[in-house]
Amino acid sequence: MGVAAASAALSLGLSSTAFACNIKEFSAEATCNGSKGVITVSDKDASGTPATITVFLENNGSDAKQVGDATPIKGSKEGTSVTFSEDWQPNAEYRIRVKTDNGQVDTDISPSLTTPSTACKADESSSPTPSATPSPSESTPAESGSPTPSASESSSTAPAATPSNAPSPAVGESNLAETGANSNTGLIAGVAGALVVVGGGAVWFGMRRRGAHSGS
Repeated sequence: MGVAAASAALSLGLSSTAFACNIKEFSAEATCNGSKGVITVSDKDASGTPATITVFLENNGSDAKQVGDATPIKGSKEGTSVTFSEDWQPNAEYRIRVKTDNGQVDTDISPSLTTPSTACKADESSSPTPSATPSPSESTPAESGSPTPSASESSSTAPAATPSNAPSPAVGESNLAETGANSNTGLIAGVAGALVVVGGGAVWFGMRRRGAHSGS
């Protein structure tokens, strides 16, 4: 019975040790999320012991600042992770503190985390592509419905006749001018007839006087 009890205690002790949380089950990595830096801490603790992760930026072996807040984590056989947003600089050093709730682990991940030698860059795929602006030579004028006359065509076209302010002749006057009825021929004939009568009278009067002188 004593041997059996000792064997059971040994088996229980080995089993507890096998499922106990260990600092070696924790790891940390500095990566980029687009142009932003992040620090990811993973826990592959099959026992699922709750723990708290705290991250510190180091400067000459001392804590320069705490990154974010202390974050809880519960590990699993497949592994669970927590992330800390941090705009880390190349070759920077961070101390990762792990403390389990049962006090089984209270130490730093060793060695300390050193960031990559290249900083995070902006995601080029997310940056807007400038639209291509056509040069003046590439632009094509829109076609109009009717062609625009050239300068030579515009100058050769006779201007439209403008209405005159002078009164137009009446229809009757136009016909009289064409037939000659509106001319001064009648007036001239009348004057000529009068002159003939006056001339005849003068001749008759002269002959009468001449006859009177010859009779005396």
